[in-house]
Amino acid sequence: MSKILIIDDSLVEIKILQSILADTGHQITVARNGEEGEQTARILLPDLIFLDVVMPKKNGFQVCRDLRKELQFKETPIILLTSKSQDTDKFWGKQQGATEYIIKPYEPQQIVEALKKYL
Repeated sequence: MSKILIIDDSLVEIKILQSILADTGHQITVARNGEEGEQTARILLPDLIFLDVVMPKKNGFQVCRDLRKELQFKETPIILLTSKSQDTDKFWGKQQGATEYIIKPYEPQQIVEALKKYL
């Protein structure tokens, strides 16, 4: 059983992701903003992180960049989930250390494929 961390400020988005992940057998933990997400990641040491980009306090690009600076997160898959669909946003996400960039609204199969690929 792998540990998955969801960092998102939207309850609707969290519920959608949780419903997709419900039957996977993985431990799911949720953080509701970027700062809480970083703190939770340091305690949990997740095997995979689903990270929203647009959030209060600290956005997903900042969280991704900050986590990548820490040795324990150098290899952790960080998947950005966002409605920001411009090529420049994708480029910036990769520059900040994102493993993958999935645009909302996404299909459940995209999440399942990411799990298979990275866990």
